[in-house]
Amino acid sequence: MKEVGTGIIVHNGKVFIGQRPEGKPLAGLWEFPGGKQEQGESIEDCLKRELREELSVEATIGKHIMDTTYRYPENEFRLHVYMVTIPDNAQIKLNVHQNSAWVSPKEMNNYEFPPADVAIIKKLQDIDL
Repeated sequence: MKEVGTGIIVHNGKVFIGQRPEGKPLAGLWEFPGGKQEQGESIEDCLKRELREELSVEATIGKHIMDTTYRYPENEFRLHVYMVTIPDNAQIKLNVHQNSAWVSPKEMNNYEFPPADVAIIKKLQDIDL
């Protein structure tokens, strides 16, 4: 099973999402930033590293929201979901994603996400951001 750090970046009640690039698995789908844990790395350090690599931002990892597990045909993933803050003046740079958006939890229903993210979306729609 792959362990994945997943970040929920919130600004003014909206959540940052990125669109997976063409040529990658699940291309064109929208996702929360984050990625796979490396050997010897805590999940929080993994998430900080992934946000630095994907978005060129220095993040502060906050409250743990939930864990969710999903099995795709090729692998099983456990997503560890955390609230994340970035500096107000952070300049997000898309190093991996082809597009990005800031959306409310309710607006997420208008975007196509990987199946692993469905439980996260439901959770975000039930909590007060």
